[in-house]
Amino acid sequence: MLTIMKSELLVTAIIFLLLFVKLGKGMKNESMLLLIQVLLLLNFIAGFFFNTEGILFDGMYQSTSMIVLQKNILNLGVYLISLLFSSWFKRSEHMPEFFMLMLSALLGMFFLISSGNLLMFFLALELSTIPVAAMANFDLDKKRSSEAAMKMILTSAFSSGILLFGISLIYGATGTISFSELPQHLDGTPLQVLAFVFLFAAFAFKLSIVPFHLWTADVYEGAPMATTSFLSVISKGAVAFIFISTLYKVFQPMQGTWYNMVMILSIATMIIGNLFALRQQNIKRFLAFSSIAQVGFILVGISSGAKEGLSSVVYFILIYIFSNLAAFGVATAIESQTGKENIDDCKGLYQTNPFLSWVLALALFSLAGIPPTAGFFGKLFLLTAGASTGSYFFITIAALNMIISLYYYLRVIRAVFMDKNEQPVEKIKIDLSAKLGLTICAAGIVLVGLLSWIYDYIQ
Repeated sequence: MLTIMKSELLVTAIIFLLLFVKLGKGMKNESMLLLIQVLLLLNFIAGFFFNTEGILFDGMYQSTSMIVLQKNILNLGVYLISLLFSSWFKRSEHMPEFFMLMLSALLGMFFLISSGNLLMFFLALELSTIPVAAMANFDLDKKRSSEAAMKMILTSAFSSGILLFGISLIYGATGTISFSELPQHLDGTPLQVLAFVFLFAAFAFKLSIVPFHLWTADVYEGAPMATTSFLSVISKGAVAFIFISTLYKVFQPMQGTWYNMVMILSIATMIIGNLFALRQQNIKRFLAFSSIAQVGFILVGISSGAKEGLSSVVYFILIYIFSNLAAFGVATAIESQTGKENIDDCKGLYQTNPFLSWVLALALFSLAGIPPTAGFFGKLFLLTAGASTGSYFFITIAALNMIISLYYYLRVIRAVFMDKNEQPVEKIKIDLSAKLGLTICAAGIVLVGLLSWIYDYIQ
């Protein structure tokens, strides 16, 4: 039992350790942050050892080698967040509390990925959501941070209500909430389809799928950059993992129904995300709509309904963690020293900060899917998986949206490298931890695409 639940037990141990340290004499933020970074690194390394597959609590909890890999990808993302936003953490009055909240949300995501019935699924989803609302309100002196938290709570409550109603309908229509028993009772009756629509809508809220995306940009803009990164990368990754697992294993008998829903919403999400990203000036809102468009591409891979779809989505989320966190890391380095958040403020950045400029360029090239970055291979595998269904119109629309996204990513790169600025951003002092985080992200963006064994290992 201990090895089956190893990931959850390690995160719980770190939370309690931070709690005891906080209740003690207290440590300086620098020492505390170093301790946390070491613990998170050890937690990530431990994810590769002593892994056991199994089922616990009468099927409520399950663990497989793929689930362990998904959890460890999230562990990597949280470790990178602790590095990239080190300067903000050192200034924060309540840094231990922030990490306790973040790790509590991560714990909820681990239980979410391992959930074996709808009750466990719902409880885990709440545990993974409520701490993030508190994290969004962590800039206590800024009004917009409180607004972001309020919007997060209201939308989460709304989606939770929809999810609960969907679960009750599924239980009423099938007489079970167990993931292993549900497929035998699903035959596509109107009540079951209605229940599935409510369940799908709850997922759509968490993933920011159009038309359930309206909270995303406001929350991203108002929340601290570390919270925005966690929401954009870790939270979306966890929900994508359980979403694809639920569709493939539980609702496989209704594939004809959900394929059409996924295809239509994928097209809408890519188009709306891209069109709104074209108009943004604020870097946080720009990355918010960019992430909405990326979810549209994830849905392309999910639509295949085959093993290739699962491996392509897991591979893409690994790449997305490196790419998006690199972009957010550069943005937070600029914001923490200058207070500037607009794309126009990055004009001429290359003149004074070549390292930050190249990392940002790599991240945006990867998000755009330009070779030889890993983002190109990630999107290639997603499109290949989606094409396995034979819907070439759908794949053509996705490919055209990749071309549209090129414009707004290259707009930022042009501002950084080519546009002249009489008052460019001054030389930015990058914290050693942040520099290490940016280097890891940049290396990941290049190597994950070039080292083919990584995709083979996931498959």
